[in-house]
Amino acid sequence: MNRIEIEHLYKAYGPVEILKDINIAVPEGQFVALIGPSGCGKSTLLRTIAGLEQITGGTLKIDGNVVNKTPPRKRDVAMVFQSYALYPHMNIEKNMSYSLRLKRSAPQVIKDSINSVAQTLGLTHLLERMPRQLSGGQRQRVAMGRAIVRNPKVFLFDEPLSNLDAALRVHMRSEIRKLHNRLGATSVYVTHDQVEAMTMADHVVVLRAGQVEQQGKPINLYDQPANKFVAGFIGSPAMNFIEGRIGADGHSVLFGANHVLDLGRELPVGQNVWLGMRPEHLQLEGNGQILRCRVDNVESTGSMTFIEVQPEGGKDTPMLITHGGKAAVVTGDKVNLFIDTANLHLFDRETEKAI
Repeated sequence: MNRIEIEHLYKAYGPVEILKDINIAVPEGQFVALIGPSGCGKSTLLRTIAGLEQITGGTLKIDGNVVNKTPPRKRDVAMVFQSYALYPHMNIEKNMSYSLRLKRSAPQVIKDSINSVAQTLGLTHLLERMPRQLSGGQRQRVAMGRAIVRNPKVFLFDEPLSNLDAALRVHMRSEIRKLHNRLGATSVYVTHDQVEAMTMADHVVVLRAGQVEQQGKPINLYDQPANKFVAGFIGSPAMNFIEGRIGADGHSVLFGANHVLDLGRELPVGQNVWLGMRPEHLQLEGNGQILRCRVDNVESTGSMTFIEVQPEGGKDTPMLITHGGKAAVVTGDKVNLFIDTANLHLFDRETEKAI
């Protein structure tokens, strides 16, 4: 069973702690994404799994075996790097077969393995070419092929799509997920792009400043964020946040210029809160409580319209709405914003934890 278990893991460089009490279990065959802003420790965590960085404390297990001090070559993991890390003086066939040749595998075994993987990845016609002759997407497939021929217990991906253009990223993330499903491998994938994580992963781990903020199924993190940071990081466009306060009736929130939303549940009277509303949950027509707003900006991509509004009487409380297709509004319009309070989120203003 190719399971990864991380228990109370710490990583420090001198007095500076980079990873703090990390606890993650990756079941066999799952695709797990590590996400977070730059500098949160996600790539360092991946490198500790690979054995490229030694941990300071805790336990790291692969396939049930403690690998804290096991060298990288004996961990039976394969890593796909952001930079592809292809040998420029070797053609594609030699790049892909390098690890097999190091192990002195039989020539026929090498040939069969390369042919099989090249066919799977659509690289057969490129085997004689040099890396410089390939596009970014092709080089990324070669990097994945080099990992696949090793038949490792675990695949590790370190932001493999960040150097590709937007359209190719969308295509490649689909290819990686389909490849994962075909191989049935255990995969850990690092990205700063939460859309990649949400669309590809079975399990998402959100990191900030070297600590796990929340982990779980992508949809659970979207629907039930543990705190304001996770709520703002998961979802695209990001969640709107407005400062508010729980009213004297204990079930409404007051914000802006005397605006009131009845949340229909008991809440601590007078508590200062952040009111969170996702752009896709705000509508210009439909059902829900109404908030009168002024349109400040309209941007259309054809299939989607992004509308920035300001609640009437409010200052510096802009809210973004996403509207499918074209929207019949222009800057300066006064509109009714329909809010389904079932989709609202509240966070304590001081601790930023979900209420």
